[in-house]
Amino acid sequence: MTPSPHDILVAAEWAVAGGVAAWLITVPLRRRSLAYVLASVVFVGTTASVAAMVGSFRAMFISTNELALTVTVALAAGIVASLTAWMSIRRLVKDREVLHDAVHDIEEGRVPSTDGRRLSAELETLRGQLEETGRRLTESRERERAVETSRRELVAFLSHDLRTPLAGLRAMSEALEDGVADSPDLYYKQIRVEVERLTNMVNDLFDLSRIQAGSFALSTETVALDDVVSDCLAALAPLARARSVRLSGQSSGAATVSGDGHELNRAMTNLVANAIRHTRTDGAIEVTVKVSTNPPLAEVIVRDECGGIPREDLERVFEIGFRGEAARTPQHEQDVSAGFGLAITRGIVEAHRGTIEVCNVDGGCRFTVRLPTAA
Repeated sequence: MTPSPHDILVAAEWAVAGGVAAWLITVPLRRRSLAYVLASVVFVGTTASVAAMVGSFRAMFISTNELALTVTVALAAGIVASLTAWMSIRRLVKDREVLHDAVHDIEEGRVPSTDGRRLSAELETLRGQLEETGRRLTESRERERAVETSRRELVAFLSHDLRTPLAGLRAMSEALEDGVADSPDLYYKQIRVEVERLTNMVNDLFDLSRIQAGSFALSTETVALDDVVSDCLAALAPLARARSVRLSGQSSGAATVSGDGHELNRAMTNLVANAIRHTRTDGAIEVTVKVSTNPPLAEVIVRDECGGIPREDLERVFEIGFRGEAARTPQHEQDVSAGFGLAITRGIVEAHRGTIEVCNVDGGCRFTVRLPTAA
């Protein structure tokens, strides 16, 4: 029998009434957890279906037995739906626990672990995002710890490097003031040397602050890298002779770059001077300039005989204030510095869109600077 529009309207009214009543009953439960939300959906749907059946059967004057049978079938279907929802809820709760553990790992500073369990597509995407967030936070914490360690070392080194010359300046000035200096001219010369050293240290600090702030200005011109290295070697030749270190250079092609010639000379001077300070007596330093075509890069390679850099220190060589230990200990006490040279060198190279790296080789280490060639 085809239901009349009136029967359909009655069934709809009963369904709405039953659904609204069930919805009102489950409102407090839905605020407790998502599991209760899913259970309430099944309950509201089943209640609305049963109410619609009761209303339509009453409107069509169907017998009580038929009504009871139909309601029983509807309730059975509701029970099956409830069991299905319960199983889904259990899976959802377990998935929620996985996400909860991932959040807890992030709170504890760990990268969320992947146990291999597959989640639903939406939650799997969320878990992937949590894992990526955990990795980024862990890397950020590691960088923060590295910066803090570098800062503490810098403060300690600066305190030492300032305390020693200032104490010497004070002692020499008091000796001159009291008239007890055996050789005033020598004292004046030493005072000038210490003042120049402190001035250079302050200038280095200022340049480092500009590099870190991104305000390190360069005057751009076409620079012959061979000439820069040649001038650097000529300027440092007396220092190398005084240390009994053999200094040599070679070029395998004309290398021109676009940059600041003065700052590039400073970077190369820092590199070679650092090699001289750490190379053993009667050791050798070789500086090589070459050009690669694919990609077009100019390379400056400084190889020394410092004895090598400990593996754990290789990644820290260019950090501000880092000096190194053991094999990299300077060969002369007056060579001890605040550890700015290589940090400034890296800043200058990167300001020229280049890269610098270091690795250990037989008997020493090798610094490689790569710069884009001039167009």
